[in-house]
Amino acid sequence: MKLLVIAPCLLSPFYVYRGPKQKEYRTAQLLRKFIGELGEDWQVLAYPCPEYELIGWPRAPASREVYGRLGMRERAKVIADFIGRVLTEERPGKVVFIGVKGSPTCGVFHTSSSDPEGYPYSAMQEFFYLGKKERVRRSKEIVGEQGFKLVKMPGILFEILTARFPEGVYVEFDKDDVEGSMERVKSVLAELGPDDAK
Repeated sequence: MKLLVIAPCLLSPFYVYRGPKQKEYRTAQLLRKFIGELGEDWQVLAYPCPEYELIGWPRAPASREVYGRLGMRERAKVIADFIGRVLTEERPGKVVFIGVKGSPTCGVFHTSSSDPEGYPYSAMQEFFYLGKKERVRRSKEIVGEQGFKLVKMPGILFEILTARFPEGVYVEFDKDDVEGSMERVKSVLAELGPDDAK
């Protein structure tokens, strides 16, 4: 058996903090089609969304540092324990982890960064009461006001995963380059052997 461990928002766009936009719908559509074409040797594990588990939905955009302040490391460890238990019990021959570029929790090589001191923490509660258009508008405001930066380091969960499971293969999906990301995923799975991917 081979196992694809994937961030849940890549398959179901409704986990995204502000709600899905077109790029999230497109990502989910293409990945679900691709997974449906994988051979019988593949299984898929979409782990619980760490941000949903900690904050709920909808929620304001936040950086890695903000989530660190909110207690994400402990929540991420619980999810990593779940993934570890599955790997221990099922013993897959190959494991491919797919995360999300820029995610504060599920970024593989890139995450979002900001100064947590000036973050409007009350916005997390505020988002619960906003409609989708208002959330999208307010998200842009918060990102601009907070000066979020894309930095080269993993998100909180993937920092834990790469330390615990260094033998895994890690792929970062960029929702701003859906087609390019799909090609990377296909290429990585194809490299695992001729019978491993279609």
